[in-house]
Amino acid sequence: MDIIFKTSKLEKECNDSRLSRKKHGTERADRLRRRLDELRAANNLEEIRSLPQARAHELIGDRAGQISLDLDHPYRLIIEPAHDPIPAKEDGGLDWQKVTAVRVLEIADTH
Repeated sequence: MDIIFKTSKLEKECNDSRLSRKKHGTERADRLRRRLDELRAANNLEEIRSLPQARAHELIGDRAGQISLDLDHPYRLIIEPAHDPIPAKEDGGLDWQKVTAVRVLEIADTH
């Protein structure tokens, strides 16, 4: 899967392990690296959804259209499909099998 980042600062934070560990600590930085590696290895978002450790799910409310992936509690990697238009099923829901590119928005506590 293709991964793009909302900002170049976020991209550096996610891809530079030293910077990531400094900002987030060892555990979160390791889980962030693992999630990004899983995303890169996947053919589509449905493959990530099937990983129990990622706990991938769509967000609602003011975060509708975004997807949350577990890091360390309570932090999540927040992504969105990087498609225009966003692949949708007939019922209007996200077609996870057709999402082959994502945009990393942030690392956040969404609770």
